[in-house]
Amino acid sequence: MDSKDSLVCGIEGMELVYGRPQSLTEMHTHYCPGCTHGIAHRLVAEALDELGLREQTILVAPVGCSVFIYEYINADSCEAPHGRAPAMATGIKRTQPNKTVITYQGDGDLVSIGASEIFHAAARGEHITVFFVNNAIYGMTGGQMAPTSLPGQHTSSSLDGRSTERTGFPIRMSEVLAQLDGSAYIVRRSLHDVTNIRKAKKSILTALKVQQAGLGFSMVELLSTCPTNWGISPEQALTWVKDNMLPFYPVGDYKVTEAVKGL
Repeated sequence: MDSKDSLVCGIEGMELVYGRPQSLTEMHTHYCPGCTHGIAHRLVAEALDELGLREQTILVAPVGCSVFIYEYINADSCEAPHGRAPAMATGIKRTQPNKTVITYQGDGDLVSIGASEIFHAAARGEHITVFFVNNAIYGMTGGQMAPTSLPGQHTSSSLDGRSTERTGFPIRMSEVLAQLDGSAYIVRRSLHDVTNIRKAKKSILTALKVQQAGLGFSMVELLSTCPTNWGISPEQALTWVKDNMLPFYPVGDYKVTEAVKGL
């Protein structure tokens, strides 16, 4: 318990029922207003605390908005080249199998330059846990079209809306990775409202338990917001996820092996 928590508990008649997780640093957020990366960070931190994994966790973050998670999570971490987080995580896990190894990746990173890396890590059944933040756009570099951008979605590189005829269709990565024999737990959740955030927290816990039990590759995809690059308000962004992303990227369990069901 830190000094701030002690002050709260010291006030007569008050009990601390909700505080900052130990695995979450006191770093003030740098993310744009309405960005749900912060929610994802907190859920990961809470899960590490609840499972007692902070001291044995190694976090791998690649290039993109996701890279800054090492500023917020109070655990050992390293930065991977763009798209290469699964490869780095594989090396770390194989040389230090008793560690809990996590990658935290955005859609531009995981589905574009890192598509081969994530595909083969899942195919090999690497004992790593991936948290995949999908906001359907390149966030850090100016809002360009990503492999996950929706048909007709306006971005800085698709001013008239994404044309599937010219650029193909968005990739539903959870559905793809669920087909591989090495994957044990693949689910998609959303961060646009409280109910879905609670479900995301449970899935993050489960994904970490899958790694602890040595059951194979696990990934939790998290539908997230990017109000700045979407050109809308934070409140409108939550509605945009519900009205536009959920129909194309349905939340649900895409692969849960029998062994995982027994956790």
